[in-house]
Amino acid sequence: MINKVAWEDYDEKEFEKLNSLNNDYIDFLSDCKTERECVKRAVQMAKEKGYKDLNEIIKNKESINIGDKVYYTYMDKSIVMFNIGDKPLEEGLNILGAHIDSPRLDVKQNPMYEDSGLCYLDTHYYGGIKKYQWVTIPLAIHGVVVKPDGKKIDIVIGEDKDDNVLFISDILIHLAQNQMEKKGNKVVEGEALDILIGNMPLKGEKKEGVKKNILKLLKEKYDIEEKDFISAELEIVPAGRARSAGLDGSMVLSYGHDDRVCAYTSLVAMLNKEKVEKTSCLLLVDKEEIGSVGATGMKSKFFENALAELLDRMGVYSELTLRRVLANSKMLSSDVNAAYDPLYADAFEKKNASFFGKGLVINKFTGSRGKSGSNDANAEYLGYLRNVFEKGNVAFQTAELGKVDQGGGGTIAYIMALYGMDVVDSGVAVLNMHAPHEAVSKADVYEAMKGYTAFISE
Repeated sequence: MINKVAWEDYDEKEFEKLNSLNNDYIDFLSDCKTERECVKRAVQMAKEKGYKDLNEIIKNKESINIGDKVYYTYMDKSIVMFNIGDKPLEEGLNILGAHIDSPRLDVKQNPMYEDSGLCYLDTHYYGGIKKYQWVTIPLAIHGVVVKPDGKKIDIVIGEDKDDNVLFISDILIHLAQNQMEKKGNKVVEGEALDILIGNMPLKGEKKEGVKKNILKLLKEKYDIEEKDFISAELEIVPAGRARSAGLDGSMVLSYGHDDRVCAYTSLVAMLNKEKVEKTSCLLLVDKEEIGSVGATGMKSKFFENALAELLDRMGVYSELTLRRVLANSKMLSSDVNAAYDPLYADAFEKKNASFFGKGLVINKFTGSRGKSGSNDANAEYLGYLRNVFEKGNVAFQTAELGKVDQGGGGTIAYIMALYGMDVVDSGVAVLNMHAPHEAVSKADVYEAMKGYTAFISE
């Protein structure tokens, strides 16, 4: 069903499935606000479906056979899963790939300071954000602190109903004459995105009393000292749960739809498929928002290494076999697209825009302006996918990311295309993309899951 409003075809049974999926997705978004939390939840869900840890299989020198299901985590921030099908692996994999990092603020390694009786944490923003959107909203800290002896301390502050939240201050409108004359990217500067964390001094302390009181509280509750920020990954994210949105409850408003809406629906599709003919693979990766760099980003070799280990445990590894598996694979690079917003219509080319409620979005190419940095999928592969989605009764649409000269964006597709496999971008339309709170249509979440299921079923 191309360019058809998905809502029109749902009967009562389909509505129940749609609502059940979205309720579970809301829980996932609320609990998993960092890449580490996403991987931890994915492992938990995979184990419940009978998936085994590939690292343990390697350690124990066990074999992997047709019908086995395995997962492989890397640095707790990326994960790959395999469901071994009947066909030889040299015929390729059906790969679903999405990223689980989202735009946010990261706490610096030397962050804490006091000024005028107020204590702050200094931050560095991660990914593309409109900085002014992050001030005056309730914020939470999620992350991990690692002590020199290797002890790992998980941190979540600001999510429980009894927790204190944090925030970034902004100047009052009465004194904002100079600020209001600045361009949007200068209204709030990056160095002004410091988190206000306290105002109460430690009794008897005249110098930096507020900072000392905060450090005392951190020591008592988490056994954290100021020097421990050096080996910490602390992410500042919007506080609070994801919520159903709209008077009709047709949408989900939340932090992190980009790209957890594709990650979660891909994960559900992968785990709900018991048996496949062609081996299916799920990739949930880190660092896409900053160029897929680093050891846990898609430009790393961790996926290739995991696949090599899998082939070895199946007794068929060779460099040539590895290359053939990769080259013969098909992939949906599952990432979000900008939904058409009639309030900002001049940024879109309406004939080639994605819309709420019209299902899974296919982007033949991404990139910017002259398709710079794009994976441009071939027509044969798009014809193949049309057949897959039509057989699966999947509502889908095609789109570009805004007007040709307006801007643009990219995904992990171009990286995977380096192996010579067929890759195309597919995902869910999002309003408010890269804002602290983004919005999606529940119908599109459901159709994405159906589309990903149809894809790995081929």
